[in-house]
Amino acid sequence: MELELPEFNHCPACGGAVHVLHREGRDRPVCTLCGRIVYVNPYPAACLTVILGGGILLVRRSIEPHYGEWCLPGGFIEWGESPEDAARRELFEETGLRAGKIVLTGAYDSITGARRHVLLLAYLVRGWEGEPAAGDDASEVAWFALDSVPPLAFKVHERVIADVMAGGLADADSCS
Repeated sequence: MELELPEFNHCPACGGAVHVLHREGRDRPVCTLCGRIVYVNPYPAACLTVILGGGILLVRRSIEPHYGEWCLPGGFIEWGESPEDAARRELFEETGLRAGKIVLTGAYDSITGARRHVLLLAYLVRGWEGEPAAGDDASEVAWFALDSVPPLAFKVHERVIADVMAGGLADADSCS
């Protein structure tokens, strides 16, 4: 089985060529020079659901991928940052809101394209301070009725919203 390698085809330790070989019970990228297995892990990310009065807060992306499309606020977890801290940071950077209590609503596996595998931790914001304003990599912030959410940039965000709705979490406003 040929495994497509994300972003590199060389060993990060010695620079040798990497080929897919059967190791540890499955096909994995292995350096042909030093024998090191190159573990290819998902990118950890966090997103947030902010609900108020039957509406949900979305951001319009001002960067690729999916420039100009709507999505939940969120982004990648940075080195040394907890998932909760990353979620709070991303919410503030993209919307200007400072999250109060946040509640983990689920973990999602999302493979987008041939080279992007994301492990997404989704949070419901139970309280916040501030007024929504676009910032960072968002060109716009807007409230949408839960029954008229536009198409979203990432299908996994549609699953997050559906799970929040199915779990009855949207019934109790998460307002500040």
